[in-house]
Amino acid sequence: MPVDYSGTWNMVSNVNYEGYMVAVDIDFATRKIAAMLKTQKVIEQAGDSFTMKTLTPFRNYCSSFKMGEEFEEVTKGLDNRKCRSLVTWDGDKMVCIQKGEKRNRGWTHWMEGDQLYLELCCEDQVCRQIYERSL
Repeated sequence: MPVDYSGTWNMVSNVNYEGYMVAVDIDFATRKIAAMLKTQKVIEQAGDSFTMKTLTPFRNYCSSFKMGEEFEEVTKGLDNRKCRSLVTWDGDKMVCIQKGEKRNRGWTHWMEGDQLYLELCCEDQVCRQIYERSL
């Protein structure tokens, strides 16, 4: 059984978020606000079913999915695109491929010790975020 990602996670590091947001066509004003925010992730895991919430004082985003089952995702509150998303296990890593109008789009989550890592990809941009479990 893969690792349990359940919990509340607080961002401690955010590298190249600006580049990623440009790649997904986030407008200038929204990028400037988003770059200043420290997000919180709330992950609820029940076997292979997940609900992931990304919370900020500015905007929130929620996605629910089941491992290995493709679903239509509307990135409302982010770049407002529709895409087909598929999340699968690669060992203990969660890997999401998002098919839509942007190439090479997706994300990977993994854990190292008490830290949760998130790598966001779009086009030729990669953003790496690190979160620590909330006490």
